[in-house]
Amino acid sequence: MRLYPPAPLNLPHESIEDCIVGGYDVPIGMHLLTNILKLQRDHLLYSDSLEFRLERFFTTHKDVDIKGQNFELIPFDTGRRMCHGISFGLKLIQITFATLSHGLNIVAPNGELVDMVEESGLTNIKASPLKMIFTPRISTQVYSKN
Repeated sequence: MRLYPPAPLNLPHESIEDCIVGGYDVPIGMHLLTNILKLQRDHLLYSDSLEFRLERFFTTHKDVDIKGQNFELIPFDTGRRMCHGISFGLKLIQITFATLSHGLNIVAPNGELVDMVEESGLTNIKASPLKMIFTPRISTQVYSKN
């Protein structure tokens, strides 16, 4: 979710008071968009920011809360306009991944690396189709009704 958030831009927010953000004057009533994609790939926050390294969330970024409390990782937004489906989404991701990894071996054709280049748009989509080979990990007899 850090490298490929569902949407690259946050929903519009409106400032409720005059303030200064990053040295810029933001007047009351200004509509703001957060570039989530850029924020979550910031090389000042993440070393090797364009690489998937899960271990960073067990060490240097172990206290990052994806529920909107740490602004370096906000795939579901933050504050009052936070995605209402966050709890359901996180549980669904875990169940889906567990089910797939339990029942299937998943490999790329010819041992190639998966092309993760995305296209720009309102939502993040892959530039090329995902090509993977799924083979049963468990005997198909386990799934039969007999």
